[in-house]
Amino acid sequence: MISSLRGQVLSIGLDHAVVEVGGVGFAVQATPATLATLRRGEETALATALVVREDSLTLFGFADAEARELFGLLQTVSGIGPRLALATLAVLEPDKLRAALAEGNITVLTQVPGIGRKGAERLCIELRDKVGQLPSATPAASNTGQVRTQVAEALLGLGFPAKQAEQAVDTVLADDSAQTTSEVLRKALAMLGRKR
Repeated sequence: MISSLRGQVLSIGLDHAVVEVGGVGFAVQATPATLATLRRGEETALATALVVREDSLTLFGFADAEARELFGLLQTVSGIGPRLALATLAVLEPDKLRAALAEGNITVLTQVPGIGRKGAERLCIELRDKVGQLPSATPAASNTGQVRTQVAEALLGLGFPAKQAEQAVDTVLADDSAQTTSEVLRKALAMLGRKR
């Protein structure tokens, strides 16, 4: 497994760069954001993931190890291959992606070309618990996602429509994400009570 590359950037294309390491030029597939940080003729260091297929060896490059870990994690979901995983990281920065998965935010995930509603739901279900276990996950983001889920489910149990419940919870959390479940529930109920 090639987990990192350090060398001179020989060329930069629309979806890849060639990095020379020890006289060998490695073609590295990368997101536009990663490619934008590279300069031809300058030295670079990339975290990489090697994807081995029956008919090919493809090297994917990332600005940091966090993005590489998310790339690998995305591929554990059926229907998500390396190209779609890279496209996801091209559209969503690691922090935004991690938050969307933790909170079950399907709207954000469907912004990625190739991911529909069902695919986004599958991603959330399969990865919600795993994103919090990645080394650089921020506890606050995963805790906020947990509070959001618990309060939304409580409001559904009280008979509020799903969309209305989620909007109320999001509004309350937008003011201050560092709140306990009971505080968020109380404020969301007050807000929904005013709308009735």
